[in-house]
Amino acid sequence: MSIIKDLVKVDDYCSKFNLSTLHPLVSVVDLSEGTWEPQEYADNVRYHFYGVFLKQGEGCVLKYGRQNYDYQDGTLVFLGPGQLVNVSQIDKGFKPAGHALLFHPDLLWGTNLGKTITDYNFFSYQFAEALHVSKKERQLVLDSFQQIRSELSQGVDKHSKELVVANIELFLKYCLRFYDRQFITREKENLGVIKTFQTSLNSYMTTEKTKVFGTPSVSYFAEQQHLSANYFGDLVKKETGKSAHEFIQAKIIEVAKEKIFDHTKSLSEIAYELGFKYPQHFTRLFKNKVGYSPNEFRKMN
Repeated sequence: MSIIKDLVKVDDYCSKFNLSTLHPLVSVVDLSEGTWEPQEYADNVRYHFYGVFLKQGEGCVLKYGRQNYDYQDGTLVFLGPGQLVNVSQIDKGFKPAGHALLFHPDLLWGTNLGKTITDYNFFSYQFAEALHVSKKERQLVLDSFQQIRSELSQGVDKHSKELVVANIELFLKYCLRFYDRQFITREKENLGVIKTFQTSLNSYMTTEKTKVFGTPSVSYFAEQQHLSANYFGDLVKKETGKSAHEFIQAKIIEVAKEKIFDHTKSLSEIAYELGFKYPQHFTRLFKNKVGYSPNEFRKMN
Protein backbone atom coordinates (compact mmCIF):
# COMPACT_ATOMS: atom_id res chain seq x y z
CA MET A 1 0.00 0.00 0.00
CA SER A 2 1.47 3.32 -1.05
CA ILE A 3 2.00 6.05 1.52
CA ILE A 4 0.85 9.58 0.78
CA LYS A 5 3.09 12.38 1.96
CA ASP A 6 1.36 15.72 2.42
CA LEU A 7 3.31 18.86 1.60
CA VAL A 8 1.29 21.49 3.45
CA LYS A 9 3.67 24.45 3.38
CA VAL A 10 5.98 25.79 0.71
CA ASP A 11 8.83 25.10 3.12
CA ASP A 12 7.82 21.41 3.24
CA TYR A 13 8.69 21.10 -0.46
CA CYS A 14 11.91 23.07 -0.12
CA SER A 15 13.03 21.04 2.89
CA LYS A 16 12.24 17.75 1.14
CA PHE A 17 14.69 18.60 -1.65
CA ASN A 18 17.14 20.67 0.40
CA LEU A 19 16.22 23.96 -1.23
CA SER A 20 16.27 27.35 0.47
CA THR A 21 12.95 29.08 1.17
CA LEU A 22 12.63 32.76 0.33
CA HIS A 23 9.31 33.35 2.10
CA PRO A 24 6.94 31.18 4.21
CA LEU A 25 4.14 31.52 1.64
CA VAL A 26 5.97 31.86 -1.68
CA SER A 27 9.26 30.87 -3.20
CA VAL A 28 11.04 30.60 -6.53
CA VAL A 29 13.51 27.73 -6.63
CA ASP A 30 16.22 26.49 -8.96
CA LEU A 31 15.70 22.72 -8.94
CA SER A 32 19.34 22.08 -9.88
CA GLU A 33 20.32 23.34 -6.42
CA GLY A 34 18.27 20.61 -4.73
CA THR A 35 18.98 16.94 -4.13
CA TRP A 36 16.77 13.91 -4.74
CA GLU A 37 17.54 10.47 -3.41
CA PRO A 38 17.39 8.05 -6.37
CA GLN A 39 14.87 5.28 -5.79
CA GLU A 40 12.70 3.11 -7.94
CA TYR A 41 9.46 4.58 -6.65
CA ALA A 42 9.22 7.87 -4.85
CA ASP A 43 6.51 8.98 -2.46
CA ASN A 44 2.99 9.76 -3.46
CA VAL A 45 2.88 13.46 -2.71
CA ARG A 46 -0.20 15.61 -2.15
CA TYR A 47 0.40 19.33 -2.61
CA HIS A 48 -1.52 21.86 -0.52
CA PHE A 49 -0.27 24.88 -2.46
CA TYR A 50 0.12 26.04 -6.05
CA GLY A 51 3.15 25.05 -8.08
CA VAL A 52 4.39 25.95 -11.56
CA PHE A 53 7.33 23.85 -12.74
CA LEU A 54 9.48 24.60 -15.78
CA LYS A 55 11.10 21.29 -16.65
CA GLN A 56 14.58 21.06 -18.10
CA GLY A 57 16.27 17.86 -19.19
CA GLU A 58 14.97 14.28 -18.97
CA GLY A 59 15.21 11.33 -16.64
CA CYS A 60 12.31 11.86 -14.25
CA VAL A 61 8.90 10.34 -14.96
CA LEU A 62 5.77 11.70 -13.26
CA LYS A 63 2.76 9.50 -12.71
CA TYR A 64 -0.81 10.80 -12.77
CA GLY A 65 -3.49 8.18 -12.19
CA ARG A 66 -2.29 5.09 -14.06
CA GLN A 67 -0.29 6.88 -16.73
CA ASN A 68 3.35 7.96 -16.79
CA TYR A 69 4.50 11.20 -18.38
CA ASP A 70 8.07 12.06 -19.28
CA TYR A 71 8.08 15.67 -20.37
CA GLN A 72 10.15 17.30 -23.03
CA ASP A 73 12.60 20.02 -22.16
CA GLY A 74 10.80 23.32 -21.71
CA THR A 75 7.44 22.05 -20.46
CA LEU A 76 5.36 23.94 -17.88
CA VAL A 77 3.48 21.78 -15.39
CA PHE A 78 0.86 23.30 -13.08
CA LEU A 79 -0.23 21.84 -9.74
CA GLY A 80 -3.10 23.03 -7.58
CA PRO A 81 -3.89 22.43 -3.90
CA GLY A 82 -5.01 18.86 -3.26
CA GLN A 83 -3.35 17.39 -6.35
CA LEU A 84 -1.66 14.02 -5.91
CA VAL A 85 1.61 13.28 -7.72
CA ASN A 86 3.86 10.25 -7.85
CA VAL A 87 7.40 10.44 -9.19
CA SER A 88 7.28 6.90 -10.49
CA GLN A 89 10.78 6.61 -11.87
CA ILE A 90 14.07 8.41 -11.31
CA ASP A 91 16.96 7.40 -13.54
CA LYS A 92 20.24 6.53 -11.88
CA GLY A 93 22.45 9.59 -11.69
CA PHE A 94 19.47 11.88 -12.27
CA LYS A 95 19.93 15.46 -11.14
CA PRO A 96 16.84 17.67 -11.20
CA ALA A 97 16.98 20.71 -13.46
CA GLY A 98 14.53 23.48 -14.03
CA HIS A 99 12.74 26.12 -12.01
CA ALA A 100 9.60 26.28 -9.92
CA LEU A 101 7.27 28.90 -8.53
CA LEU A 102 5.49 27.80 -5.36
CA PHE A 103 2.86 29.84 -3.56
CA HIS A 104 0.36 29.07 -0.82
CA PRO A 105 -3.35 30.02 -1.07
CA ASP A 106 -2.91 32.07 2.13
CA LEU A 107 -0.68 34.47 0.19
CA LEU A 108 -3.67 35.48 -1.93
CA TRP A 109 -6.02 36.53 0.85
CA GLY A 110 -7.31 40.06 0.35
CA THR A 111 -5.90 40.34 -3.18
CA ASN A 112 -7.49 40.48 -6.62
CA LEU A 113 -5.75 37.22 -7.54
CA GLY A 114 -7.39 35.60 -4.52
CA LYS A 115 -10.76 36.36 -6.13
CA THR A 116 -9.78 35.18 -9.63
CA ILE A 117 -7.38 32.26 -9.02
CA THR A 118 -10.13 29.75 -9.84
CA ASP A 119 -10.35 31.28 -13.33
CA TYR A 120 -6.93 29.81 -14.12
CA ASN A 121 -8.26 26.37 -14.95
CA PHE A 122 -4.85 24.99 -15.91
CA PHE A 123 -4.10 24.38 -12.22
CA SER A 124 -6.54 21.47 -12.45
CA TYR A 125 -5.50 20.18 -15.88
CA GLN A 126 -4.05 16.68 -16.06
CA PHE A 127 -0.32 16.27 -16.61
CA ALA A 128 -0.94 15.12 -20.18
CA GLU A 129 -2.32 18.62 -20.82
CA ALA A 130 0.88 20.38 -19.76
CA LEU A 131 1.97 23.55 -21.53
CA HIS A 132 4.78 23.24 -24.08
CA VAL A 133 6.50 26.62 -24.36
CA SER A 134 8.58 28.04 -27.20
CA LYS A 135 12.09 29.38 -26.58
CA LYS A 136 10.73 32.92 -26.47
CA GLU A 137 7.99 31.92 -24.04
CA ARG A 138 10.47 29.99 -21.93
CA GLN A 139 12.60 33.09 -21.55
CA LEU A 140 9.54 35.09 -20.50
CA VAL A 141 8.80 32.44 -17.85
CA LEU A 142 12.36 32.68 -16.53
CA ASP A 143 12.19 36.48 -16.51
CA SER A 144 8.92 36.35 -14.57
CA PHE A 145 10.39 33.94 -12.04
CA GLN A 146 13.44 36.16 -11.67
CA GLN A 147 11.28 39.24 -11.10
CA ILE A 148 9.40 37.46 -8.30
CA ARG A 149 12.64 36.12 -6.81
CA SER A 150 14.19 39.59 -6.94
CA GLU A 151 11.23 41.11 -5.10
CA LEU A 152 11.37 38.39 -2.44
CA SER A 153 15.09 39.04 -1.98
CA GLN A 154 14.48 42.74 -1.26
CA GLY A 155 13.29 42.07 2.24
CA VAL A 156 9.72 42.34 3.49
CA ASP A 157 7.99 45.72 3.68
CA LYS A 158 4.39 46.94 3.34
CA HIS A 159 4.60 46.76 -0.46
CA SER A 160 6.11 43.26 -0.72
CA LYS A 161 2.95 41.16 -0.79
CA GLU A 162 1.18 43.43 -3.26
CA LEU A 163 4.14 43.46 -5.66
CA VAL A 164 4.82 39.72 -5.42
CA VAL A 165 1.16 38.80 -5.99
CA ALA A 166 0.91 41.32 -8.85
CA ASN A 167 3.90 39.67 -10.53
CA ILE A 168 2.41 36.20 -10.04
CA GLU A 169 -0.88 37.40 -11.52
CA LEU A 170 0.89 38.91 -14.54
CA PHE A 171 2.78 35.66 -15.07
CA LEU A 172 -0.45 33.61 -14.94
CA LYS A 173 -2.02 35.91 -17.52
CA TYR A 174 0.93 35.19 -19.82
CA CYS A 175 0.27 31.48 -19.25
CA LEU A 176 -3.32 31.98 -20.40
CA ARG A 177 -1.93 33.48 -23.61
CA PHE A 178 0.48 30.57 -24.02
CA TYR A 179 -2.35 28.06 -23.62
CA ASP A 180 -4.46 29.96 -26.16
CA ARG A 181 -1.57 29.62 -28.60
CA GLN A 182 -1.31 25.90 -27.85
CA PHE A 183 -5.04 25.41 -28.45
CA ILE A 184 -4.70 27.17 -31.83
CA THR A 185 -1.68 25.12 -32.95
CA ARG A 186 -3.58 21.93 -32.11
CA GLU A 187 -6.70 22.93 -34.02
CA LYS A 188 -6.88 19.70 -36.05
CA GLU A 189 -6.70 17.52 -32.94
CA ASN A 190 -9.15 19.79 -31.14
CA LEU A 191 -11.74 19.48 -33.93
CA GLY A 192 -11.46 15.72 -33.55
CA VAL A 193 -12.28 16.10 -29.85
CA ILE A 194 -15.32 18.25 -30.69
CA LYS A 195 -16.60 15.75 -33.27
CA THR A 196 -16.22 12.86 -30.84
CA PHE A 197 -18.01 14.88 -28.16
CA GLN A 198 -20.96 15.61 -30.44
CA THR A 199 -21.22 11.96 -31.51
CA SER A 200 -21.00 10.72 -27.92
CA LEU A 201 -23.57 13.26 -26.74
CA ASN A 202 -26.03 12.20 -29.45
CA SER A 203 -25.52 8.56 -28.49
CA TYR A 204 -25.91 9.29 -24.78
CA MET A 205 -29.24 11.05 -25.28
CA THR A 206 -30.70 8.37 -27.55
CA THR A 207 -29.79 5.29 -25.48
CA GLU A 208 -30.55 4.05 -21.98
CA LYS A 209 -27.59 5.93 -20.50
CA THR A 210 -29.79 8.78 -19.29
CA LYS A 211 -31.77 6.30 -17.18
CA VAL A 212 -28.62 4.64 -15.85
CA PHE A 213 -26.31 7.63 -15.30
CA GLY A 214 -28.73 10.56 -15.23
CA THR A 215 -28.32 13.76 -17.22
CA PRO A 216 -24.99 13.94 -19.11
CA SER A 217 -22.10 15.74 -17.42
CA VAL A 218 -19.03 17.49 -18.80
CA SER A 219 -16.76 15.21 -16.77
CA TYR A 220 -18.29 12.10 -18.39
CA PHE A 221 -17.36 13.20 -21.92
CA ALA A 222 -13.97 14.52 -20.78
CA GLU A 223 -13.08 11.16 -19.25
CA GLN A 224 -14.10 9.41 -22.47
CA GLN A 225 -11.33 11.30 -24.25
CA HIS A 226 -8.86 11.04 -21.35
CA LEU A 227 -9.00 14.76 -20.62
CA SER A 228 -9.62 16.68 -17.43
CA ALA A 229 -13.03 18.37 -17.24
CA ASN A 230 -11.48 21.85 -17.12
CA TYR A 231 -9.17 21.32 -20.10
CA PHE A 232 -12.00 19.74 -22.09
CA GLY A 233 -14.32 22.62 -21.22
CA ASP A 234 -11.74 25.24 -22.18
CA LEU A 235 -11.04 23.45 -25.47
CA VAL A 236 -14.73 23.29 -26.41
CA LYS A 237 -15.25 26.95 -25.49
CA LYS A 238 -12.25 28.15 -27.53
CA GLU A 239 -13.19 26.07 -30.59
CA THR A 240 -16.94 26.71 -30.66
CA GLY A 241 -17.62 29.81 -28.57
CA LYS A 242 -20.01 27.74 -26.43
CA SER A 243 -19.20 25.93 -23.21
CA ALA A 244 -19.49 22.14 -23.03
CA HIS A 245 -22.25 22.63 -20.46
CA GLU A 246 -24.19 24.81 -22.93
CA PHE A 247 -23.74 22.13 -25.62
CA ILE A 248 -25.19 19.51 -23.29
CA GLN A 249 -28.13 21.66 -22.22
CA ALA A 250 -28.96 22.50 -25.86
CA LYS A 251 -29.04 18.78 -26.70
CA ILE A 252 -31.26 18.02 -23.71
CA ILE A 253 -33.71 20.71 -24.84
CA GLU A 254 -33.63 19.43 -28.44
CA VAL A 255 -34.49 15.88 -27.36
CA ALA A 256 -37.02 17.15 -24.82
CA LYS A 257 -38.94 19.05 -27.51
CA GLU A 258 -39.21 15.88 -29.59
CA LYS A 259 -40.47 13.85 -26.62
CA ILE A 260 -43.01 16.49 -25.57
CA PHE A 261 -44.81 15.91 -28.89
CA ASP A 262 -45.56 12.37 -27.69
CA HIS A 263 -48.81 12.98 -25.80
CA THR A 264 -48.91 9.39 -24.58
CA LYS A 265 -46.20 10.22 -22.04
CA SER A 266 -46.55 12.47 -19.03
CA LEU A 267 -44.06 15.28 -18.54
CA SER A 268 -42.75 13.51 -15.44
CA GLU A 269 -42.03 10.38 -17.52
CA ILE A 270 -40.18 12.51 -20.07
CA ALA A 271 -38.14 14.17 -17.32
CA TYR A 272 -37.06 10.76 -15.98
CA GLU A 273 -36.24 9.51 -19.50
CA LEU A 274 -33.96 12.53 -19.96
CA GLY A 275 -32.09 11.63 -16.79
CA PHE A 276 -33.59 14.12 -14.36
CA LYS A 277 -34.02 12.86 -10.84
CA TYR A 278 -36.71 15.42 -10.12
CA PRO A 279 -39.23 16.63 -12.76
CA GLN A 280 -39.15 20.17 -11.38
CA HIS A 281 -35.47 20.42 -12.34
CA PHE A 282 -36.40 19.58 -15.93
CA THR A 283 -39.22 22.14 -15.88
CA ARG A 284 -36.88 24.83 -14.55
CA LEU A 285 -34.22 24.18 -17.21
CA PHE A 286 -36.75 24.00 -20.05
CA LYS A 287 -38.45 27.25 -19.11
CA ASN A 288 -35.10 28.98 -18.65
CA LYS A 289 -33.91 27.95 -22.12
CA VAL A 290 -37.17 28.00 -24.12
CA GLY A 291 -39.16 30.68 -22.37
CA TYR A 292 -42.12 28.39 -21.76
CA SER A 293 -42.72 25.55 -19.34
CA PRO A 294 -42.89 22.04 -20.87
CA ASN A 295 -46.66 22.03 -20.31
CA GLU A 296 -47.08 25.41 -22.02
CA PHE A 297 -44.89 24.26 -24.92
CA ARG A 298 -46.97 21.08 -25.31
CA LYS A 299 -50.20 23.09 -25.50
CA MET A 300 -48.70 25.34 -28.19
CA ASN A 301 -48.00 22.37 -30.45
